[in-house]
Amino acid sequence: MADERTWWETIKVEGGELLERVKGLIHEGNVRRIVIRQADRSVAEFPLTVGVVGTVAAPMLAAVGAIAALLTNCSIQVLREAAPAAATPDAPAAGTPEARNDAALAAPPADPPPVP
Repeated sequence: MADERTWWETIKVEGGELLERVKGLIHEGNVRRIVIRQADRSVAEFPLTVGVVGTVAAPMLAAVGAIAALLTNCSIQVLREAAPAAATPDAPAAGTPEARNDAALAAPPADPPPVP
């Protein structure tokens, strides 16, 4: 996708809050990848797809819980994706018969001529 916009964000966490932060990131929906790092070393990396929740995420969260028990100071690198723009129907080009018809339909009805 050429118009897809992604960026990395780094979040510093203590071992105890790691699992809760990862759960929150999963439920946000715009996270595509989570990398858990300690110092300069990558400890774990989890790719996410749209709609990863519930039992599908359970094994990943179990792994994060085990990692949290071993690490004290770590960081979470998050690859985020911009929300897609709302889809809008294509409007007809100005000056085309379709555009003139749409304008006529949108205009309020004219008053009838006075009766003599």
